[in-house]
Amino acid sequence: MPEIRLTVLDADHQKREMSCEPGQTLAQGLFLSGYWKTPVLCSGVGLCGRCRLRFLSPAPAPDSADEALFSVEELHDGWRLGCRHQVREGQEVFLPCHAAASAAPQELTPDAKAVRLAVDFGTSSVSWQALDGERSVAQGTDPNPQLGAGSDVMSRLAYAADPDHARQLQKLAVSYLQQVVAGLGAPVEEIAVAANPAMTLILLGKESAGLRAAPYRLSYRGGQVEILEALPPVYVLPQLAPFVGGDLSAGLLELLERNTRPQFPFLLSDMGTNGEFVLAVSPERFLVTSVPLGPALEGAGLSCGNAAGPGAVVHFEVQPAGLVAQCLGGGMPSRKAGMTGTGYISLLALLRQLGVLAEDGRFEQGNTPLAKRVSRSLGTQYGEPCLHLPGGLVLLARDVEEILKIKAAFHVALDALCEAAGIRLTDLAAVYLAGALGENVSCLALEQLGFLPEGSGRLVQSVGNTSLAGAARVLYDKTAREKVESFSKKTQEIVLAGDRDFSTRFMARMRFSQSEAV
Repeated sequence: MPEIRLTVLDADHQKREMSCEPGQTLAQGLFLSGYWKTPVLCSGVGLCGRCRLRFLSPAPAPDSADEALFSVEELHDGWRLGCRHQVREGQEVFLPCHAAASAAPQELTPDAKAVRLAVDFGTSSVSWQALDGERSVAQGTDPNPQLGAGSDVMSRLAYAADPDHARQLQKLAVSYLQQVVAGLGAPVEEIAVAANPAMTLILLGKESAGLRAAPYRLSYRGGQVEILEALPPVYVLPQLAPFVGGDLSAGLLELLERNTRPQFPFLLSDMGTNGEFVLAVSPERFLVTSVPLGPALEGAGLSCGNAAGPGAVVHFEVQPAGLVAQCLGGGMPSRKAGMTGTGYISLLALLRQLGVLAEDGRFEQGNTPLAKRVSRSLGTQYGEPCLHLPGGLVLLARDVEEILKIKAAFHVALDALCEAAGIRLTDLAAVYLAGALGENVSCLALEQLGFLPEGSGRLVQSVGNTSLAGAARVLYDKTAREKVESFSKKTQEIVLAGDRDFSTRFMARMRFSQSEAV
């Protein structure tokens, strides 16, 4: 199928010709080209406004999302949302953003000696750390360059079903790593990559058909060194199950090898675009499972969602005047900086406490004077109920539903693991939260939303990015690889995909409480 050519002018007044595939939206084509670094954080449903662009050629007719975001004058001037319009031959567009920057934000000193590079290659974002022995000498985090092909694992796999698309995604991933290595300005001896099975297969250019349809199967186990174009040798962390990958095995390794060793039994939950769980019953028995969560916890797919960065809202509190947002690094909330996934959890927990949010996720007026003051901000936007927030932010009914789905999936996974182990949640010595849910999250908020039983917040410990820490460990600890490669013999997968009771259990847990829906 012939490619479509269009012309792009960016804020740096750089003009270039681009080729896109028919059927792609402008947002997809620009992002997959590597030209547009800003991801579409609402997953292309026309809410976040991050893909705004201006047509220099005749503009297509605006749709409802365009009309909701732009003024009449802006629409007349050709402003549209790139996620709502497909590429057309001969289009000319202006991007109000700068060309994509290099992946590496810092360079080592010219005389720096050789380093090793640890990488957590997530579905939504990629984090890396350059190491001199155990010492971190540089680090960074960027959006996954493949995001234009889909914001979740299954949409990425569907896109990669076409061999040409699979090669395109691999090239984006490898090019990203090449940019990081080149940007360090020092020799890189070796790379260690921790990633879920889908991202691992795409990075290595291996067939991923076994992950696209049930019964799912794992065709590649990792735990070995791979060679990729123009890169140092790459050690791939072991994969434990079809959707439980090197990110979780790295995280488990990191927990078990820290100076303060965990007591058994414990749960490690890595909650990102895909929820991966391991219930470590004993040093010799690990139960694992996974559930799709979508990108909401990482700030994508929500109307005002954003990754954790300067100015993003991470917490809410209520004062006599109403809701007050706390931003990362201080400052005032804004639509541009948005809210993180943990910011949403904090907000929903507060609304539940006030009585402005019902167990089933519906907005309510509340009974106390303070609740009534907050509920005055209830309204309608995009044709659905919403709550207007400080700084032009808004909480839509669909945002609430996305978080409710995550809560339900979390519960189903937790119930299945505890049932298989023959224990109760309260029997656990600890619940370790890694990934997006482990950043700035309040244990009390998790209790208030029903993620955890009342009083069990004492078990919870946020452990940060254990995937990256574990990837780093296999680079400086000579015994770490043998240990992490032994996990697969101790691991039993609890399969939820295809479970005939999954939908029933999931719907029963679609409530902001510990109790099941009747």
